[in-house]
Amino acid sequence: MSFKYSYTFPISGPNKLPRFSQWAAEHAPGIEFSLPPQVPVKSTSLTIRLRSAEDRETLSAKLAAAKL
Repeated sequence: MSFKYSYTFPISGPNKLPRFSQWAAEHAPGIEFSLPPQVPVKSTSLTIRLRSAEDRETLSAKLAAAKL
C-alpha cells in the first residue's frame, strides 16, 4: 500500500519536520505518514502524504486545534 493521499497545512518557522513528527507521535500515533526530505525555512506550509482518506480526515480534525 502506498501513500496516495496528501494533506497540506499551515506551519511556519524552522524545524517543521521534527516538530510535526513529535506532535504526530504524541497526538496521532495510529496514522502512518510520509514526510518530504526537507522543507525550506521560509515555507509557510507543509504537505505530508497519507495512506487513506480516513487518515487525512482524522489528521485534519486533530490539527485544527494544534499549535505547531
